[in-house]
Amino acid sequence: MPKYFAFYKPYGVLSQFTPEGGHPALNEFHLPKDVYAAGRLDHDSEGLLLLTDDGPLIKKLLTPGAKEKCYWVQVERTPSEESVEDLKKGVLIGEYQTLPCRAQRIDEPELPPRNPPIRFRKNVETTWMEIYLTEGKNRQVRKMTAAIGHPTLRLVRVGLGKLHLKKLNLKLGEYCEVRLEDIL
Repeated sequence: MPKYFAFYKPYGVLSQFTPEGGHPALNEFHLPKDVYAAGRLDHDSEGLLLLTDDGPLIKKLLTPGAKEKCYWVQVERTPSEESVEDLKKGVLIGEYQTLPCRAQRIDEPELPPRNPPIRFRKNVETTWMEIYLTEGKNRQVRKMTAAIGHPTLRLVRVGLGKLHLKKLNLKLGEYCEVRLEDIL
């Protein structure tokens, strides 16, 4: 039987089991053996990471359009309605046009403090957004917010398919076993 685990990845941790470049990795969290990350979160991103030994599911989740992923994103300044609409339609990042997505400004979510905290600039306000993607190019959310003129300061993946960090009630660095029905 395949195994599925939801893990709340802290900031600064790689989405792999081997440390690299001075960054800690998943091997430090006593995760079950023989599971692999279904997708990645960069070391400077936090949040929900699915670990499994189900190769076909990993392949399915990495296919664009397969399952929606939800991100809470803190950006510099406040994006206009027009900028949010541009995100929804898809933006050009490099030579790649992103697929349409769902995006909206949200109130600041309840999250544990990030260590280290984001840089604070007294004269630059920040805004939180919720962005749902059905694809996952390298550093895509960061590139998308930069494309509309609002660099990402903090990025937390909170949802993958039916899984959501709030429902899982995990603390940073914790994991729990989930069922396939909880994901798809």
